[in-house]
Amino acid sequence: MTSTLTSYRLIARDLTASLARKAAQPDVARETAYYKAKIGDVKSIDDFLGDQRLYAYAMKAYGLEDMTYAKAFMRKVLTEGVTDSTAFANRLADERYVTFAKAFDFDTYGESTTTLAAATDDTPSAYLRQSLETDAGSDDTGVRLALYFSRVAPTVTTGYGVLADEALSQVVKTVLGLPDVASSDGIARQAATIDARVDFASFKDPDKLERFVQRFTAIWDAQNNATSAPVLSLFTDSTSQGLDASLLLSLQRIRSGS
Repeated sequence: MTSTLTSYRLIARDLTASLARKAAQPDVARETAYYKAKIGDVKSIDDFLGDQRLYAYAMKAYGLEDMTYAKAFMRKVLTEGVTDSTAFANRLADERYVTFAKAFDFDTYGESTTTLAAATDDTPSAYLRQSLETDAGSDDTGVRLALYFSRVAPTVTTGYGVLADEALSQVVKTVLGLPDVASSDGIARQAATIDARVDFASFKDPDKLERFVQRFTAIWDAQNNATSAPVLSLFTDSTSQGLDASLLLSLQRIRSGS
């Protein structure tokens, strides 16, 4: 089994080529062609939700595939838009709903919504990236998490923003060695810890972001993919979470010869 770090690098080192290969796959090409052919015919929220194939494509594009069934919920997201601070999407902790509502802002643009770049260009691009990440995750969840984090982390500015996104949360908790918590007090303490220990501004620097992602992939391998990294298998007992992330990454580099 290829390590998470190696798999991630194979995709990320030439992301443009990786996306081009994904776009050429028959299922992706077929669904994208349908979306592009039909989106201009959509003039209202009813039209949008009424075309299941089109709607499902858009939901997947913005990482909301698991909520495709919840049309009443998504109708409220779309109906209230994002202009008002009290709009439904703005009151949800998950920023993906705001992004979706902005892409299909019928509240502001009405019938012309689906002629704007957010719907015609940005959504197919988002679908392609989402498909790449999803398929990478079918072999190794850590690769999907790493790709997702590298894409989304630059937009996050607080510990609560991290914890509101399950994927971002898993990456940061893995790197910092934080446990899962359920209580509101526990979440508040964890958010404060993340704020204190994570330099969110550094995620806007591609090199610093990449180093953080590589620390994650090294730790992920140590905890989940011991069979793919014989050296790391020495550390997969209860002491592994106490290893310094830079040491884990060094071990991965030694193994991969990089």
